[in-house]
Amino acid sequence: MTVAKLFPTQEIGSLAKPAWLVKGVRGERPAPEDLAELDRWAARLSIAGTEELRALLTAGGERSEADRERIRDWGALFAIRFLEAAGLDVVYDGEARRVEMYEYPVRRIDGFRFYGHVRSFDNRYYRKAAVVDRVRLREPFHVDELRFVRQHARRPVKIPITGPYTLADWSFNEYYLQQLQDIPDLRARNYEAKRRFTLDLAREVIRPTLLALEAAGATWIQIDEPAAATHPEEVPILVEAFNAAVDGVRAKKSIHICYSDYRLLYPHLLDMTVDHLALEFKNTGDYDIVQLFKTFGDRREIGLGVVDVHSDVIETPEEIRDKVLQAARTLEAPERIWVNPDCGLRTRTWDVAFTKLQHMVAGAELARQAVGAAA
Repeated sequence: MTVAKLFPTQEIGSLAKPAWLVKGVRGERPAPEDLAELDRWAARLSIAGTEELRALLTAGGERSEADRERIRDWGALFAIRFLEAAGLDVVYDGEARRVEMYEYPVRRIDGFRFYGHVRSFDNRYYRKAAVVDRVRLREPFHVDELRFVRQHARRPVKIPITGPYTLADWSFNEYYLQQLQDIPDLRARNYEAKRRFTLDLAREVIRPTLLALEAAGATWIQIDEPAAATHPEEVPILVEAFNAAVDGVRAKKSIHICYSDYRLLYPHLLDMTVDHLALEFKNTGDYDIVQLFKTFGDRREIGLGVVDVHSDVIETPEEIRDKVLQAARTLEAPERIWVNPDCGLRTRTWDVAFTKLQHMVAGAELARQAVGAAA
């Protein structure tokens, strides 16, 4: 996928789910203030026909699965229009249908058993599972979701999917460790068990899903690996699994890695079959990391994180312009830079997220003008 301008803008992942969506899918009736919020954003995003949605949300009696799916459709449509109205060049649906990035795919894979909630960061929790048998994909996931987005989006689409290394790292590894009891060294046994678990996920689960998404029209797939640098000694597993997952996939491939010491990923990352790396910079403020690309001769695209997703402080367009131009000067290749938030904006309200994205788009335009004026 190409966008014919410098510094195109993209989203990275999830948006906060509106209260009417969460309650609607749970089978609860939204409060009057939830419906008022629905009306406010429908007007702001010029979304018509919401009488059907209101009727679904306020109807008495038990809500059918078909009704819940229609509510999810509306949630996805609102998120698509939200990202388009903010001015992004590439959009998705804010992951409106997904519980979160771990549980959603794991519930579609045989071999896991959920144990309970664990804390991830701040006061955020996720439901953690153990792998208790060899993993097997029930059926490719996100396919219908992608079809809906492609049918309704007015901008190019990029679909995000959780990567095999993060799925393995965020799980208890019981089955694969049990298969390797003959390895006496505990460290060596843990490493090989992690490798086999991750590669099985890559080959048996993620790759067939990516191929199904491509067959459904995906032209750009973002593989999310927030755990990539959690264990620096396992970066070779991350790379081997990524390459196994994308084997034969012709769509544009990108990886998103949450904030960490990206120096730990090199030089192994050079062997990854990926077209684009979307990284967090605003969170750490360390834009000198861009120098890594030049130091290692990495000529792939970079998704430059310029918006802090953990703060309500609104970045100014001028601040974003300056960071984009700083990266452009370092790389000496402005055509390889995309502009994006550090990560998904699900921890921010829609009002805050919308303004942040609008300023990001404005900052990219200012950077574009500056490069044009200097040419």
